Amino acid sequence: MLAAGNEKAFKVLFDAYRNRLFHYVYGLVKSEQAAEELVMDVFMKIWMGRDLVNRIDNMDAFLFRVAHNKSIDFLRAANRNPRLKELLWEEIAAASSARADNLLVEKEYVQEVRKAIDMLSPQRKKVYQMSREQEFTHDQIAEKLAISKATVNNHIVEAQRFIRNYLAKNLDLAAVILFIGRI
Repeated sequence: MLAAGNEKAFKVLFDAYRNRLFHYVYGLVKSEQAAEELVMDVFMKIWMGRDLVNRIDNMDAFLFRVAHNKSIDFLRAANRNPRLKELLWEEIAAASSARADNLLVEKEYVQEVRKAIDMLSPQRKKVYQMSREQEFTHDQIAEKLAISKATVNNHIVEAQRFIRNYLAKNLDLAAVILFIGRI
């Protein structure tokens, strides 16, 4: 349908790939504005060459290859243009600064998780640490502590619930959302 010029088919393709391509390109060029423009260039290339779309065997691989090539071309051009090079370095520095802020938030998160774990009952703490830090299976924990697998599961579920609630009360909401999947 895209090859026939169907704009709805193009929109479906755009919606399916835009975010993934943006994150991929941003990882290469470290500039949100440049990444956005390069992704638009990728889709412009698809639209302009839509009559050839039927020859593409793997659209996913094709789109990411085009995005990669456009990113490399952009970086080469930036390297030749002193002003563009300077702007790109400024954006990279800003991104590094944001990562440093994230590292501080993550450090605070780890400290708060440690506090929450320390507040667990001795048995629950031991089960949780064996599971999450020592990576024992539920069966291995049950065998080592001479308790049932169901008890192990209950300890872990309750420990996770306690830690989540503790973090929700003691950390900034954004930090909790960012890191809650790690518990």
